[in-house]
Amino acid sequence: MKRTIPAVISAATALTLVLAGCGSDEPTDPNAPVTITLAGWSLSSTPEFTTLADGFHASHPNVTVELKEYDAANYDTQMIADLAAGTAPDVYVLKNLKNFYTYQSGGQLLDVSDAATDLGSVPALSAYQVDGKTYAVPYRQDSWVLYYNKELFDQAGVAPPDGSWTWDDYVTAATRLTDGLKSAGSAATGAYQHVWQSTVQGFALAQTPDADLLSGDFGYLKPYYERSLQLQATGAQPTYGTANTNKLTYQAQFGTQQAAMMLMGTWYVATLLEQRGTGDADTFEWGIAPAPQFDTSTAGTSATPVTFGDPTGMGINPNIDESKVAAAKDFLEYVAGPQAGTALAGIGITPAEVTDAVTEAVFGLDGVPQDDLSKFAYATHTIEPENPVSEHTAALQNVLNETHSAILSESTAVDAALSEARDRAENEVLSQ
Repeated sequence: MKRTIPAVISAATALTLVLAGCGSDEPTDPNAPVTITLAGWSLSSTPEFTTLADGFHASHPNVTVELKEYDAANYDTQMIADLAAGTAPDVYVLKNLKNFYTYQSGGQLLDVSDAATDLGSVPALSAYQVDGKTYAVPYRQDSWVLYYNKELFDQAGVAPPDGSWTWDDYVTAATRLTDGLKSAGSAATGAYQHVWQSTVQGFALAQTPDADLLSGDFGYLKPYYERSLQLQATGAQPTYGTANTNKLTYQAQFGTQQAAMMLMGTWYVATLLEQRGTGDADTFEWGIAPAPQFDTSTAGTSATPVTFGDPTGMGINPNIDESKVAAAKDFLEYVAGPQAGTALAGIGITPAEVTDAVTEAVFGLDGVPQDDLSKFAYATHTIEPENPVSEHTAALQNVLNETHSAILSESTAVDAALSEARDRAENEVLSQ
């Protein structure tokens, strides 16, 4: 008996190995139904995810892309937690470059170099490459512009933007708009500045000569914060405290004509069009202008304005089931390619590569302004990254987010807050 049992086990094991070997040699049916999951946020008001999922399914009918919704404000926190818990979707979005290093260095992104082989002309692809390998692909490249309500400008008796504004011009216009609208019996403010640190720090980093996030010297932020505080003090825009306490949304502030101007990314074009259709936004005449400039050297339509905007990319969860990897890589090729770019432009989203055809598609949409300045602002600019890729970027931006809150809530004076941020950057981040 002692000899027989091992013999039986050995034979069974051998048979299992033979069967397993036979199974592994069988080709996988490329047309077998596959479902991959994709992270997204604000699905009811952000149509890009459904557009990409449906567009890919139309060209790959055997692959279904199932959306998993996350909270837009806490997306990265929730995604990092889900990746650690093994519950993250197969494909997930990198909203900006802030946490790319964290995801990549932590082994949370699959090498997708083969999927990126034919994407060499896409401008932002290099941001996702490390040591010659590609870990994500861009599908969007937004830039920040100035949205303005032409009807509120007319009501206030203020001349609309002409593309030549510096920040001082912007402050003057916001103040005059607020006064003019108040005189006309309107409660709208001249401007709305959303609570994100980007609304101040992104422009300061992009436009200020020699500004360097990774240096730890944040003095370049000072004039940008002083202007924001001035606008708050005069009532030309809601205070940071009001926006937080009342949970103001930028979509409602501009879309329901609570503010005459708003600095925001080009993704808002799609949202505004969507909300006009659902009735969540009013119907009014609006336009796009370049963001105000640091000085006159980059202002005006004969120059190239400077703005900021990280690419938005997609990567693959390394814990994806092996049987789904090929479909997921095909999906990445699709979202970064021209077919998806045309589909995104068709709903007002700026794809990773902006071509004349993309610009034409966006401005061919019903409800998009047709004036030359809007087209110029959309298509002509130098885009600087908000988050230079580095091991220190996420930690430095976390410090600066606290600095942003301290300054705009007026709990700490500008000079003291920036000095504290410099010390924290050196002691907590750069010297570690």
